[in-house]
Amino acid sequence: MTKPYTITTAISYPNGRPHIGHAYEAIATDAFARFQRMMGRDVFFQTGTDEHGLKMAQTARGKGVTPQELADEMSAYFKQMCDKLNVSYDRFIRTSEPDHHRASQALWRAMEANGDLYLDRYEGWYSVRDEAFYDEKELSDGEGGVKLSPQGTPVEWTVEESWFFRLSKYQEPLLALYRDHPEFIQPESRRNEVMRFVEGGLSDLSVSRTSFDWGVKVPGSEGHVMYVWVDALTNYLTGCGYPDDAERMARYWADGGDITHIIGKDIVRFHAVYWPAFLMSAKLPLPKKVFGHGFLLNRGEKMSKSLGNVADPLELAEKFGVDQLRYFLLAEVSFGNDGSYSAEAIVQRANSDLANSFGNLAQRTLSFIAKNLDGRLPWDRTTVGEEDPDGELLAQIQYACSVEVPRALEQLAPSVAVEAWMRAVFACNAYIDTQAPWTLRKTDPARMEAVLATLYVAIGQLAIAIRPIIPTGADALLDQLGVADKDRTYSELERGWYRRLVESGFTLAPPKPLFPRLELPADASTPPA
Repeated sequence: MTKPYTITTAISYPNGRPHIGHAYEAIATDAFARFQRMMGRDVFFQTGTDEHGLKMAQTARGKGVTPQELADEMSAYFKQMCDKLNVSYDRFIRTSEPDHHRASQALWRAMEANGDLYLDRYEGWYSVRDEAFYDEKELSDGEGGVKLSPQGTPVEWTVEESWFFRLSKYQEPLLALYRDHPEFIQPESRRNEVMRFVEGGLSDLSVSRTSFDWGVKVPGSEGHVMYVWVDALTNYLTGCGYPDDAERMARYWADGGDITHIIGKDIVRFHAVYWPAFLMSAKLPLPKKVFGHGFLLNRGEKMSKSLGNVADPLELAEKFGVDQLRYFLLAEVSFGNDGSYSAEAIVQRANSDLANSFGNLAQRTLSFIAKNLDGRLPWDRTTVGEEDPDGELLAQIQYACSVEVPRALEQLAPSVAVEAWMRAVFACNAYIDTQAPWTLRKTDPARMEAVLATLYVAIGQLAIAIRPIIPTGADALLDQLGVADKDRTYSELERGWYRRLVESGFTLAPPKPLFPRLELPADASTPPA
């Protein structure tokens, strides 16, 4: 029996509306969750919003609302984004929820019981924008004498009473973790960065604030709220039932469990250094994998409000289609690296792959069957040798869809999965052009049916294989093909479903086009707002 699978996005900081980077992470994580479900696994997929901290308090004050009112409004936009983009989360968590406060305080008490928290005075550099503390050695000089963090955000000197976490105590255990479990931090470039940081020496970490009160209260310490990253990281435990639901924890956050965090590369340190140290201190299991993906660039430029090139993912989905946007983002960008997008690139990729190659293959094959066989499924040869063109094609499709695509998705490489899938689509298009069933209709009707049956099976398998990437379009095609829900899994990528369809007397209705060609919007020359 396979282990349950827990996967999370980072929780988004909702001091503004979501942008395409948030959508990219949610879509990719959704594809991995859908893939694991199709492999028959018990999956828990969590996303949500990280609602505490000084930045939220300052933004709310500037808008003349309470932090809770700001969190309610902005969190709703992130949930709407996930729902519109077909993100199949099992829980959308909000850190302002009471059960999350209980979980955060329970983690705090566990770290305190281990002797890893002490009260002292904090003096150091703090970035409000990053909600992060930085050592002097990490800073650079900006214009006007302003000190900048490694992320390029301004830092300010902060002095206040604070609780500290004995992070320095965990330097060697962390290095042992990275050495003994090289898969813990991915890709390799992120692992190397984190190891260099930890090898350079760890200072104890300030983990409470007294200068504001919008956060989880530190148990037994009047006036202190938790440093936002202690609170935020704990969300992963909250969703898995910590601290009250031992049965759920044993299911989704167990020793040796399969737990994956998908996050942006700018927050790898928090997830790969602070988080495992907190868990070690609390004597809780560690996640299996932290994957830091790259940034999305608008026409090669980093997105910023000042440049006016921050894209609204819902506007992009409205213009181009949800499946088309999902497909583009996962096909175009090598997951882990930075990638660029533009309206032209989305239209070109969606048209070439989905409309012209796969959509046209399905449309002309199914239309031919509906018209020339009155929708009756074509005769299926009982044996197909791999040396003949039918068997050769089916073997190639089988290998691509049941080996290459799942292997790539297991390795968190969606662009590699799409490449393998497209090679199989091209093979089908080459096969139909070579076999020319429209000619066989007059010269060899039996051979025509064998060709059409081969294509029907191949198209069905291709639709099943791509479901994690484009779930709506794939399922709509599988509905037209008559493929039962129970057969839409990687374990069913064989010919049995087709034989059952033939025996059931299923009749194919005239197909509806699923991936219409996109036109470039008139305003595509300017970055979408």
